[in-house]
Amino acid sequence: MVVRELTGGIYFGQPRGFSTNDNGEEVGFNTEVYAPHEIDRIARIAFETARKRHGKLCSVDKANVLEASMLWRKRVTAIASEYPDIELSHMYVDNAAMQLVRNPKQFDTIVTNNIFGDILSDEASMITGSIGMLPSASLGESGPGLFEPIHGSAPDIAGQDKANPLATVLSAAMLLKYGLGEEKAAQRIETAVLDALIKGLRTGDVHSAGYKLVGCKEMGEEVLKSIEHKIPAAV
Repeated sequence: MVVRELTGGIYFGQPRGFSTNDNGEEVGFNTEVYAPHEIDRIARIAFETARKRHGKLCSVDKANVLEASMLWRKRVTAIASEYPDIELSHMYVDNAAMQLVRNPKQFDTIVTNNIFGDILSDEASMITGSIGMLPSASLGESGPGLFEPIHGSAPDIAGQDKANPLATVLSAAMLLKYGLGEEKAAQRIETAVLDALIKGLRTGDVHSAGYKLVGCKEMGEEVLKSIEHKIPAAV
């Protein structure tokens, strides 16, 4: 689970723009900036998320060279005192990118800033073989979040029965678990998705030899059958 800060950092920092340097060359510049309240807000969401999972949180930054990351690490470490039951670790972003490829199972929940989260979440999605497999959520401090597939829309294959529906289905499970606190209902959906995959069904984006190639409709129907039959959770 990657918990990414969405409204701050280099994508929104000021000053930004274009200017001319002392040599008369055009330069483009952006500012990576975070205030404590922005870091504290996302850190608490990450700790709460880790509490619902396996109790491990890795904060990813670049505190060896970036002042904004130095503050990030300082604030995340301070917030950790509110969550003594959560195991907190820190990792530089370049190492985190490597470790995601080398041994993704070492991670449970990751929290990071806007630009690092943008990159790492896409990298993490491909560990599953396709961005069509992963749900996501945009969460505010209060009120409901926006739960949706990580991949967005695919108008080039609209109406062709090719899309992978699993990220959309799992977004509903994420809504139930993290938005509504309905963990048992979420588990039924997650187990049904796993059951369809165990049966060997694959949409085109994750298909390989030895598996059954199906379209969006058939995959969705298979997940519904598993939900209706109340397949027991896999151990």
